[in-house]
Amino acid sequence: MRVALVTGAAGGIGSATVARLVRDEYAVVALDVRDEVAALAGERVVPVVADVRDRSALDSAAALAVERFGRLDVAVAAAAVMAGGRPLWETDPATLDELLDVDTRGVWNTAAAAVPAMLAGPDPGGCRFVAVASAAAHQGMFGLAAYNVAKHGVVGLVKGLAADLVGTGVTAAAVSPGSTRTPMLEATAELYGLPDVEAFAAHQLLRRLLEPDEVAAAIAFCCSREGAVLNGSVVHADGGFS
Repeated sequence: MRVALVTGAAGGIGSATVARLVRDEYAVVALDVRDEVAALAGERVVPVVADVRDRSALDSAAALAVERFGRLDVAVAAAAVMAGGRPLWETDPATLDELLDVDTRGVWNTAAAAVPAMLAGPDPGGCRFVAVASAAAHQGMFGLAAYNVAKHGVVGLVKGLAADLVGTGVTAAAVSPGSTRTPMLEATAELYGLPDVEAFAAHQLLRRLLEPDEVAAAIAFCCSREGAVLNGSVVHADGGFS
């Protein structure tokens, strides 16, 4: 049985990823700062309430995976927040700090905690680190410059990590979703003053919103042994976002 650590596990994409990995016969340590993560508890899901800004909490979560299931094969860094709505020069520095701390440093903390457990495990060649980036990691978004910065950082982090992992067998990749039907997209609609999220569908060649399960399927492939081919890459699971 393969074992995964998923952060942001109570969120739209995070919870869909937990469900998909369980379906693929993984055991999962599901971490989120929100108490709602407790609802994911099951025979092969161990919920943990913790903040990805807390490196020691991530270390403990990785250790819990090894203690409970004997190994850690996969880490999915899906925890993120959305903030903004103003041009860069009007953006509160605290907004930038929050986005960098959660969306970028949280991914860093997850990797720093998970990779040593993978390297020490029984099958480093099958181990995968996957970060959830965003279409905002590749294109500028009105009023979301700080979010752009944070998500570009995630892509850079993954590329640097993949280089550091050369020769170990462990690989790293990122998945950049487009507009996905999640609470985070609802928060984005609020920032833009939109009545609902459906307007975002016009920016994707699919001409519809993505569903969390669809993005989770892309993440699950990155987590698989076959996902090694994506090492150092970004999967644009964005429905043709433009």
